Amino acid sequence: MEADTYDALVIGGGPAGLQAALTLGRMHRTVLLVDSGRYRNGTVAHSHNFVTHDGRAPDELRRLAREDLARYATVELREATVESVEETEDGFVARTSDGTVEARTLILATGMTDELPDVPGLAEAWGREVANCPFCHGHEFADRPIGLVGEGPSIAELEAILVPIGSEVITFGHHDLVKVERLEDGLLVQRRAGPAVELAGLFLHPSTSQAAPFAEQLGLDMLPSGCVRVDALGRTSRPRVFAAGDLAHVEELPVPMPSILGAAAAGQAAGASAVRFLANPDSEVESHPFTD
Repeated sequence: MEADTYDALVIGGGPAGLQAALTLGRMHRTVLLVDSGRYRNGTVAHSHNFVTHDGRAPDELRRLAREDLARYATVELREATVESVEETEDGFVARTSDGTVEARTLILATGMTDELPDVPGLAEAWGREVANCPFCHGHEFADRPIGLVGEGPSIAELEAILVPIGSEVITFGHHDLVKVERLEDGLLVQRRAGPAVELAGLFLHPSTSQAAPFAEQLGLDMLPSGCVRVDALGRTSRPRVFAAGDLAHVEELPVPMPSILGAAAAGQAAGASAVRFLANPDSEVESHPFTD
């Protein structure tokens, strides 16, 4: 059976991938978005700091985005898992749980995986009372005690950011936490030494890794953060490959700045860059920013 061929294959159905597909569809490019149904913010009940959508559930945002995509005849969405991607002379071949796909360009929007400390109860509270981003979750803990886990300059900065929000900010060392229990409206933290502490919420920076193997399979340039190296337009070290969302960032940033709005903006840039490549591939290869 002959494989389907598309102008672009978008892997990942979060805000970056959805926006990239929308951008390509509006330019009448054939695009397939493959969505595995696994999302980094899958445990989050409400998204915040997204103008006109503040407080909306992430799954509702995805539903609305899919409705937008359905209006464009050249956009197809499949619920499947991409197993591998190989570059060919004319583009890419992707093997998925739903068959083989060929595409001229590729947009990676597969995100990152969070690796939490091995503390009982922490995973159950992740994305709820335990979070990473104060811009996304801080306001909901207002006027109550807020906890931080970690040490060093980044934690000191986070503490200063949260001081106007919480009634107090309590910092824990990496090995201070013994157990975390969800309460009806907060969190109970059992410490290795000292009494348990009741908090509105807790912030920590988990270790992260690529949620999918495609950057490694394609030999893309990586940054010390473990993310894909891109320029401001979402171009990677390979001319036909673009990346957007949490899995990538520009070299000037030490780490990505994860947010739904930021991921969508990156998806728009990557989608537009793919459109430019499709319109004039020779010129785009010659002017590629990472060409030595």
